[in-house]
Amino acid sequence: MGWRIGVDIGGTFTDVAVLDEASGRAGIAKVSTTPSDFGAAVIDGTRAAMDEYRIAPDSVTLLSHATTIVTNALLESKGANVALVASRGFRDVLELRRSARADLYDLFQEAPAVLVPRRQRLEVTERVDAQGEVVTPLDDAEIDALIGAVRSLGSVDAIAVCLMFSFLNDVHEQRIGERLRAALPGLPVFLSSEILPEIREFERTSTTAVCAYVGPVLTSYLERLEAALAGLGLPRLHVMGSNGGVLDVAGALRMPASAVESGPAAGVIAAQRLGDQIGRANLISFDMGGTTAKASLIESGRIETTSEYEVGGQGNVGRWLHGTGHPIRVPVIDLAEVSAGGGSVAWIDPGGALRVGPESAGAEPGPACYGRGGGRPTVTDANVVLGYLSRTHLLGGRLPIDATAADAAVRAHVADPLGYGVMEAAAGIVSVVNHGMAEALRIVSVERGHDAREFTLVAFGGAGPVHAAALAEELDIPEVIVPPIPGGFSALGLVATDLRRDWSHTFYGPIESIDLDALNRRIEDLEGRAEAMLHGAGVPEPDRAIERAADCRYAKQAYELTVPLAGGTITRETLEGLAGEFHAQHLRTYGHESRDESVQMVNVRVTATGRMPRVAFHARPEGEAASASSTQAEADREVWFGEPVRCPVIGRYDLPSANAGAGSGATAAGAHGGAGSGRPGRPGPFVVEEMDCTVVVPPGWNAALDERGFILMTGSGGKGTK
Repeated sequence: MGWRIGVDIGGTFTDVAVLDEASGRAGIAKVSTTPSDFGAAVIDGTRAAMDEYRIAPDSVTLLSHATTIVTNALLESKGANVALVASRGFRDVLELRRSARADLYDLFQEAPAVLVPRRQRLEVTERVDAQGEVVTPLDDAEIDALIGAVRSLGSVDAIAVCLMFSFLNDVHEQRIGERLRAALPGLPVFLSSEILPEIREFERTSTTAVCAYVGPVLTSYLERLEAALAGLGLPRLHVMGSNGGVLDVAGALRMPASAVESGPAAGVIAAQRLGDQIGRANLISFDMGGTTAKASLIESGRIETTSEYEVGGQGNVGRWLHGTGHPIRVPVIDLAEVSAGGGSVAWIDPGGALRVGPESAGAEPGPACYGRGGGRPTVTDANVVLGYLSRTHLLGGRLPIDATAADAAVRAHVADPLGYGVMEAAAGIVSVVNHGMAEALRIVSVERGHDAREFTLVAFGGAGPVHAAALAEELDIPEVIVPPIPGGFSALGLVATDLRRDWSHTFYGPIESIDLDALNRRIEDLEGRAEAMLHGAGVPEPDRAIERAADCRYAKQAYELTVPLAGGTITRETLEGLAGEFHAQHLRTYGHESRDESVQMVNVRVTATGRMPRVAFHARPEGEAASASSTQAEADREVWFGEPVRCPVIGRYDLPSANAGAGSGATAAGAHGGAGSGRPGRPGPFVVEEMDCTVVVPPGWNAALDERGFILMTGSGGKGTK
């Protein structure tokens, strides 16, 4: 038993979570993110956490990291200089894209810039047909000419190779890869047959090009970071994948696109683990940090993943706005993301309307109230003006707050142009950003056929608990949970997850006539790779799990549903069961089924999981009295709830027990309290302040503390969860 450490880079702060495997005690250290060198904040934060919690390097059993390097390179168009090799006549696949559009009626909508300029998209004469047969053999002279063409381009950092139907027969891609790697040592070569051996030419080309575009950037960052961490005597680094599992650095570099949405995935995993621990199966995770807010749905304890994802699009949105970004066909936790964080800048558009984001003040210069040179108003500044955040300090006194600067920024850029008072203008900023975040919550719940009233909102991130109650009211969500170390909860997810990797391969045909021998050979090959990965990672056999799935559809459908596939040798009975499960899942997803129609298999998938020992996290060391006395003197300040209301400011452990009678601890509830509501806990309005976050409990809400130190908030509906 030892310590696990997880490091998550955010837009404003870098969070380092630590977890004691013996007691479940969780802790956090926060340092400012360093955009000029993200690794510097990782090292500084890790040192600070180890010093604060007296962690010896040899007692660290897991070191995990969520990185924004891949996403940032795509959003900021700061990736590598890439050459793309395609079959002759197909070098413009990236340019042609799909016909999908985010806004059907926007005639001026532009697709994102192509990752590979046309002059660097090279062609070779060869052809494999749709049955995987070689029609036009690849001549060695073509490869010699290709090598010369790459050299003539000059400063190429990586090469992507994507030939027609190479997912059925990769003989030509492999020959090109071997020759390029031998002739151009040190230049990374990404083959589509190794990255994504799946049908659909554009998505396969895009995913391979993305890997080549971000691969050198990710390699440089992780290699430098690994060396620095090894210098601290720490174990080898693991990277959070977009599928919700960690993988070693070598695995991440083989498939760089798998590190997209690394940080948000960690937060969803932490929320799932929390639900397992406290018996809540239906959750909506809500993570609001410095630059973005993310939402994801957990139903019956299960996290949904999708392989239909676009990155680098409008407003940093993900899967639900097709046509705005670069498609990547890798498993990604299904979440909605909006550009709404504590650092999001408020501004007035030419029509006189108040807007918030997508631009963020980030870590440098940050919100105006941080006193680091920022002069434009942000959501954090608005929260300071409204009294939701302290007007003197944050981070337990480590971050001084300049409330005068926040007032001035809101007045100059919002209040005066609109003719509002400063408080009303700040309330308008918060209202606008809340509307955007509520939309993300609706996308993952209501718009996908779920009743939000049957779910509990898990609010975390440095700013999430400030806005959680208002968002819950908007969607009639009756309960909010604020976990331990909410400001670093995503980082905590890094130390509560499993080792995981996915493989897939196209295997196409009607289920009733599919070649069973060929299918079994394909699955055996994928499972062999999975076993080799788990063995190489040193995962004990009892902790290994390999799961199968298949992408299926009705004939002539354009998209598939992923359906679990039974283990063991595949038989006709196995496939009949697969078809039956597909019909049932189609009914659940779309509201109808057609059991008379033929079901087609498109892809087979294998997921390898190395299970980590489960640890229940607590907000304090085990054995400490649940009724721990307050560590800070109670104070009060004016907080805006439609009008200024003087509210108490308390610590987490000043809250009454969730098992106590209703209305307990309500002595300072004020005129807006609801002590007679019949719900346990302290009635609002009041503010809970701790080192890494602030929780706003508005009128009509009660808050209590369970035995693990989790804050449970119930709204005026008070229906609880199902």
